[in-house]
Amino acid sequence: MSFHARLLADTAAERAGLLGTPIIQGCLRGEVSLPSYLAFLREAYHHVRHTVPLMRAFRARLDAGHAWLEGPLDDYIEEEQGHDEWILDDIRACGGDAEAVRRGPPGHATEVMVAYAYDTIARRNPLGFFGMVHVLEGTSVSLALMAADQIQKPLGLPDSAFSYLRSHGTLDQEHTAHFELLMDRIDDPADQDAIVHAAKAFFRLYGDVFRSLPLPGAGVTPAQSLKVAA
Repeated sequence: MSFHARLLADTAAERAGLLGTPIIQGCLRGEVSLPSYLAFLREAYHHVRHTVPLMRAFRARLDAGHAWLEGPLDDYIEEEQGHDEWILDDIRACGGDAEAVRRGPPGHATEVMVAYAYDTIARRNPLGFFGMVHVLEGTSVSLALMAADQIQKPLGLPDSAFSYLRSHGTLDQEHTAHFELLMDRIDDPADQDAIVHAAKAFFRLYGDVFRSLPLPGAGVTPAQSLKVAA
């Protein structure tokens, strides 16, 4: 079994736990609201803004035996530049206050997930960061394009409100193909175990982010919370 196949198999239960969160399942049924989508974008901004700093911190901790990862990380850093600004643009297109999001704090669950990522790089095996990549990009490929379609139609939002979801749904399809090849070059059992361990943790932590979001219909008006007609 390749390492990438093992990573998928060993984290299948945690992935199912993330995908089973009420807000994700509700979205797939067409249960959406503007407050829920804006809350998702707020938390997305506060973790995506750390993607490039995290990768730079990861790169700085590479030893000589892992120097071959410098090139792939440099490419990834270049591709991820500015994606946090896309999210702020989406918030503006929804009528939200992007500058308040920029200046404001993340939710607790997002803060903990980001802190765990920095701690993994600084205090544990830095290759564990690939566990976060596996979780975030794998989830994006599975859900982003479908979620964008489910949210946009009932809320009547413009295409400009979905640059983050739609771009990542497409980009991450390419990234996951490259990620699989990259993972299958990692042959040190300690590195493999660190990535699996971190991925399991990030599935739980990212699930907590989704569990922290307001569910459609929870204290919002009917005009804000809509369900797609069958």
